[in-house]
Amino acid sequence: MSYLDTSDSGEEYHQRYRARHGDAAPDSYLSDVFPGYGGVAAQPADAPAPPPQPVQPEDEPETAAPEPPPSNGRAGRNLPAAIGVGLTMGAVVIGSLFYRRAAFLGAIVVAVLVATSGMGRAVRPSGARPPLLPLLAGGVAMVGLAWYGGAEALTLGLVATAVAAMVWRLADGPDGYQRDVVAAMLIAVYVPFLGGFAVLLDRPDNGAVRVIVTLAGVVLSDTGGYVAGVFFGRHPMAPSVSPKKSWEGTVGSIVAAGVGGAILLHSVLHVLWWHGAIFGVAVSVASVLGDLAESLIKRDLGIKDMSHLLPGHGGLMDRLDSVLFALPVAYAVLAFVAPTGG
Repeated sequence: MSYLDTSDSGEEYHQRYRARHGDAAPDSYLSDVFPGYGGVAAQPADAPAPPPQPVQPEDEPETAAPEPPPSNGRAGRNLPAAIGVGLTMGAVVIGSLFYRRAAFLGAIVVAVLVATSGMGRAVRPSGARPPLLPLLAGGVAMVGLAWYGGAEALTLGLVATAVAAMVWRLADGPDGYQRDVVAAMLIAVYVPFLGGFAVLLDRPDNGAVRVIVTLAGVVLSDTGGYVAGVFFGRHPMAPSVSPKKSWEGTVGSIVAAGVGGAILLHSVLHVLWWHGAIFGVAVSVASVLGDLAESLIKRDLGIKDMSHLLPGHGGLMDRLDSVLFALPVAYAVLAFVAPTGG
């Protein structure tokens, strides 16, 4: 009998195949010979072919990467917005200086309150919750004490603010106490204490001039560093802290502020030109360090700006970082090169 004889059943065929070959015939072969065997339904000879199934791609096509945001230039700023904000702030400060001293003190108080509040919120990603109320009240007190009592009273205000923050924080229990108090001390020193030196600069009769030459030194340092960094910057100064700050830009800052300080102080305060150059260099170095210090804090917090209050500058602290470090340095240098009895 032929093995392709389909007159017997599939099971009989299977038994004869095993008797001869010692192995079972594959079900796929038997289903072809005996339709319906092995659970495979027989298909009519004239049955239409099944429609082709769409081929599924093995991998999904890669989506196009989003385009990067437009660059603000090599210095990383929106320059028109930054210039506009800087000029507006400068106009407010100078206008308050020459209008009346109470207006200038009011401007300092507002700046201290806004910067303190902004920095208090900025440190929250680290888990710190510094007590803001004693910091804000202490900032206002430090401005007033600096005006009425001088540098000693300003220092006393810092101590009182620190104690008030430590006591206030006790109400929230021991969890995170040390972290919150350290953050409060940082804010108290960084913002209202350093900002209080602007008030100390304004106390003498020619205080408005002293404030203006200090701010001019910071602006010259910032502008000189920006221009030199854009055109000549090749060697990063502190790439892990501020990648866009270069040694060439720093030299440009020092040169611009030194030359400008020599001219300004000789013209308006009538000091030797090299005393003015020393003043400009000292203000520039302090300004650069202040910028690096704030960049280091922001890197540690994992943020780009302290806030988004000012277009082109981020928050107020992003604009005051250089000024705050420059104020006590300017106060100390002017005490030697242009002393007063005030």
